[in-house]
Amino acid sequence: MPELPEVETVANGVHARVAGQRIVGVWTSGKSLTFKSPEAEIVETLTGARIEKVRRVGKTIVMDLSRGKTSGSQFLVHLGMTGRLLVSAPEVPMPLHTHAVLSLADSREVRFVDPRRFGKLSVVKEEGGYTGPGKEPTTISAGEFAKLFKGRKLAIKAALLNQSILHGVGNIYADESLFRAGIRPRKQAGKLTKAELARLHPALQEVLAKAIQLGGSSVSDYVDADGVRGFFQLEHKVYGRAGENCKDCTSPLKNIVVGGRTTVYCPKCQR
Repeated sequence: MPELPEVETVANGVHARVAGQRIVGVWTSGKSLTFKSPEAEIVETLTGARIEKVRRVGKTIVMDLSRGKTSGSQFLVHLGMTGRLLVSAPEVPMPLHTHAVLSLADSREVRFVDPRRFGKLSVVKEEGGYTGPGKEPTTISAGEFAKLFKGRKLAIKAALLNQSILHGVGNIYADESLFRAGIRPRKQAGKLTKAELARLHPALQEVLAKAIQLGGSSVSDYVDADGVRGFFQLEHKVYGRAGENCKDCTSPLKNIVVGGRTTVYCPKCQR
């Protein structure tokens, strides 16, 4: 499933290509699993609207819309496991499993493609819009970060994956951040020392920033708005490398399950 850096990369790419464009038509596939809001409501909200900004909130792509002098509506795209949001010329063949097409005034199209249909499309019209379930990990201060885990009995890996605590962090970046901070994934979140929290906070932010810079991690179906794969998978220290030697100490990496998720760590570097 695309995580924060992948979603950020897609959102930035789409924004650079379509900000300021007007949506002149909307087509939806009728596949009900894809649509969290009624399709008719999505079509009505988007048709004739101007795309002001495309951005990320947690793991969700948010398209801010305006209509005349009125703003406030948003189109939300959750990529699920295999979702892609592509900007294409109309003559480019339509990919299989396309579930929504936004036709723009300049004749280009924004296409949502999702073979497994775990992605979700919806619209929000409420004042204040969509803010996400948890805190934003890329901007949270060290003090606020430490407070999130105080008294929590769950494992720190599970805490990092809990979207109501920090939104956007997934399996890849939790493993990579814990390795760089030298912390065992099963360590109880509420028992992390001040020194450990002081290492984990910058480790998480640095990993996320580097992954965004490299266009995310393409370990499955993820591609950006142009259909291009990311490169951060080349920087992975532990994720997906169970049984291989640690790049820092050469010890074999171990594979365990934490909070129902496959987890890879170095027993020597992480204590």
